[in-house]
Amino acid sequence: MKIGLISDTHGYLHPRLLHYLSDCSEIWHAGDWGSYDLVQQLGHKKMIRSVYGNIDGQTIRSQYNEMIYFELEHVKVCMMHIGGYPGRYDKRAFAFAKKHNPQIFVCGHSHILKVQFDNNNQWLYLNPGATGNHGWHKVITMITFDLLDGKILNMQVIELGPRGKISD
Repeated sequence: MKIGLISDTHGYLHPRLLHYLSDCSEIWHAGDWGSYDLVQQLGHKKMIRSVYGNIDGQTIRSQYNEMIYFELEHVKVCMMHIGGYPGRYDKRAFAFAKKHNPQIFVCGHSHILKVQFDNNNQWLYLNPGATGNHGWHKVITMITFDLLDGKILNMQVIELGPRGKISD
């Protein structure tokens, strides 16, 4: 099962994003959609698993939770928007993750791409950076990977180009 992991769209759909999501079975969005129109644009094409972010309004908050736990292809996943990062986790997010003991811990919010195995907690920390045009990130990023029978395979970091510009 191929996963497309994005976050912090802030209401912006990069023209090349759909290309990279086209062969994904599911889209995971780690919050800060910024616009319900984006949910509708992506949601009619793919299965979406998502959390809401701190900028998301009531419509998005009524559809998604602040934190989610699920299992897919025998891989346990925890996702929340504001989660911190290895060594500096948000207390509530960390308690949620410890309760579920995931293999993958997904966060957004920072706009900083980070893929790191957390040896202390034995989970893979993923923050896809930001695919939106607003924020302090300089490059628009996302992550794709496969889940197969308990394994995380073929992980790829994708740079869509500088924030504020459309690149081929």
